[in-house]
Amino acid sequence: MLEEKRLSKFLSDVSLSKICSLLEYKASYYGKRYIKIDTYYPSSQECSCCGYKNEKVKDLSVRNWICPECGSCHDRDINASQNILFEGIKRYMKELI
Repeated sequence: MLEEKRLSKFLSDVSLSKICSLLEYKASYYGKRYIKIDTYYPSSQECSCCGYKNEKVKDLSVRNWICPECGSCHDRDINASQNILFEGIKRYMKELI
């Protein structure tokens, strides 16, 4: 059973790696930038409104949470996608400077 989990993780990582390499190739072909965000970036734990890092959101069963700092309500996946977008923009702006 454990070996199957390792194999499926390996296969999913290979697929993700292939998708990333294709995206990088297409971006360079069309003269665009491909900015990769670290896999361990805590995108779902950070409030996209105020930047507060909520450690309680590490558990995958938490799908929605309210920021204790600013009171905004977040869906885990939407919040993570916004944080990844903002992180990509930050890295792009650092490259320009």
